[in-house]
Amino acid sequence: MPKIEINGRLLHYVATGTGEDTIVFSHGYLMRHQMFEAQIGAFSKSHRVIAFDHRGHGDSGTCQQAFGMYDLVDDAEQLIEGLCDGPVHFAGMSTGGYVGLRLLLRRPDLIKSLILMDTGANAESPATLKQYNQLLFFVRLVGIRPLLGKVLPLLFGPTFRSDPARQAEFFQLKSYIGRLDRTSVRLFGRAIFDRDDVQDALRALKNAPPTLIMVGEDDIPTPPATAQAMHEAIRGSELISVPEAGHTSPLENPSFVTEAIDRFLKHQT
Repeated sequence: MPKIEINGRLLHYVATGTGEDTIVFSHGYLMRHQMFEAQIGAFSKSHRVIAFDHRGHGDSGTCQQAFGMYDLVDDAEQLIEGLCDGPVHFAGMSTGGYVGLRLLLRRPDLIKSLILMDTGANAESPATLKQYNQLLFFVRLVGIRPLLGKVLPLLFGPTFRSDPARQAEFFQLKSYIGRLDRTSVRLFGRAIFDRDDVQDALRALKNAPPTLIMVGEDDIPTPPATAQAMHEAIRGSELISVPEAGHTSPLENPSFVTEAIDRFLKHQT
């Protein structure tokens, strides 16, 4: 179980495959690197692939001290510098996308291309932020397990949740999320929900890297309109709607997402 020390914290990661290019996968809130299992398996045949667990998630340990959005950017920046030789294709879902966008603005030399899934370049609206903060208040009181009835429909679309063939997978994810440390969930949530808006900074980029944007057609937290606004802010970006998917499109419709990424990467060569 490899780990890398970053700012006194051990982050768990997996590294597999070989190739001239490296793809780094960065997951979303309440998830872990296994959400990219299909993509890791596919692209490790032609690329070096790294996928890591954010602090407070997966096997990277809990969070007990407050931090901010740019601390997560620091984590990714140092992970890439520590494990990679040259710029990478950075593939981020939700939180991973927030990280990738800010890493591009800070260290464009580390980004060869961006693959943004179910994410946005905006700050949360005051109304949404109020709702999320209320949810975090209850997480502090009772943990996340009693709130799964509200949380799971935000993460997973109706097709995935109701598919009989995927019920075992869904219940495994439900069990994992329900076991997450309540302090980690609350502190991580506060960090990402309080993020800044980077749309103007992205519009100002004259030489944005090749960027693929994907959004689940049933995504609630970062809906298609949010993806469209990001697409308009990033010059030359490509926008794709993922059918039968909610907020975790690479997990919910893995073949569609994998094929889209494959076409995008082949276009870079």
